[in-house]
Amino acid sequence: MSTLTIVNLVIFTALLSFLYQLSKKELGLSKLVLAGLVIGTLFGTYLQIVFGPEHEVSRQTIEWTNIVANSFVNLLRMIIIPLILVTMIAAVLKVDEIKSLGKIGGSVVAILVFTTMIAALVGVFMASVTGLDATEFNLGEREAARAEVLVARQDSVADLSIPELLTSMVSTNIFRDLSQDRSISIIAVVIFGLLFGIAALLVAQDDKTHGERIRGFIDTTQAAVMRLVKIVMSLTPYGVLALMTRVMSTSDITAIVTLISFVVASYIAILIMFAIHSLMIGLLGANIRTYFQKVWPVLTFAFVTRSSAATIPLTIRAQIEELKVPAPIANISASFGATIGQNGCAGIYPAMLAVMIAPSVGVEVDLGFIAYLVLVIAIGSFGIAGVGGGATNAALVVLPLMGLPVTVAALLITIEPLIDMARTALNVNGAITTGMITSRFLGDKSKADSPAVANQPVQEN
Repeated sequence: MSTLTIVNLVIFTALLSFLYQLSKKELGLSKLVLAGLVIGTLFGTYLQIVFGPEHEVSRQTIEWTNIVANSFVNLLRMIIIPLILVTMIAAVLKVDEIKSLGKIGGSVVAILVFTTMIAALVGVFMASVTGLDATEFNLGEREAARAEVLVARQDSVADLSIPELLTSMVSTNIFRDLSQDRSISIIAVVIFGLLFGIAALLVAQDDKTHGERIRGFIDTTQAAVMRLVKIVMSLTPYGVLALMTRVMSTSDITAIVTLISFVVASYIAILIMFAIHSLMIGLLGANIRTYFQKVWPVLTFAFVTRSSAATIPLTIRAQIEELKVPAPIANISASFGATIGQNGCAGIYPAMLAVMIAPSVGVEVDLGFIAYLVLVIAIGSFGIAGVGGGATNAALVVLPLMGLPVTVAALLITIEPLIDMARTALNVNGAITTGMITSRFLGDKSKADSPAVANQPVQEN
């Protein structure tokens, strides 16, 4: 390890210590997360400017700072399955009628797909008004090699059928899915949790003694799991600092400058979709400013980790404790929202790519093309859950079905991390928005969501 690397690590340790001192001043989690974001951005920018992403000192520094970043992400991933399973069972035990679960699941899926279709239209609009054209982008050697890989993957991804995907959501080995062995393990665990909860509810109805024991055990286990979530949540500012350091220090600035038009257009499209989410939330009678204050730590974590799945524990907690969304709805919307109908990855991105590529192969972008594209994206948003990989896999599903080549996606991979951060935050916000809409749609109104209370100041933990 070089002397400069040691100096950088001393600085990084000092920054973590500074953040810890701030936490003693009871600033609130949102402000601490913001502080971690700013400090990590500055430190990462320092590494980028002074050393560059390929320099040995920079690589060694990030290798050590990743201990904090990766450990925090691993902690969240560790508690995803226990949290989903236990809280789902507990949520079902609190539902008076089993048929209500069907309404919740149906409403969540319908809203997720609907908002994804809106996101696709936003992507089409932004690509059209900014005049993005794939013919302006040239594939270098690195991108050409990546294009060959994507073409090789294209068939396996595009050949997925919706019936096969839906069938695979039902687990044949729950222990395999509890270990997250499959890309759709989360949905499989959700379904198992629902079924186990229903069975427990029926047993409780038949035998009051068993019912009391079951509820007592589940309530105690849930309390322990939620306390674990709070412990991990308290580490969020430090994780964000380390994650943002990695993002800023390893970004390919040259690629970003070359494709700046696509980067800007993507961010504008994402902001428009955030505005649409805000409009939906506002129509529920909730205060938009208060809402974003409450979900800020969740969106920030999604932004820096680029993982909707890793954000699930935070998403569930924010809905239940901050937004007062009923537990069954919060669990289903967070779990499904991480795998189905992702507004950013499965909506905006493939739509923008399709509109960009179509003219280069002589396809006219008319109303018929747009209507078919939106339909394909709506269906394909289910397929993304089955293959994993986010936005790139969304492109591999949508573009072949539209008769378009996938090679341009290879070029954009160089700037994927920068855009994917905002897309992931949008995905998570879509899941939270879906939970709030479903709660109001099914009549589960809470005092915290009412206009009177929504305008009150937020009490941060």
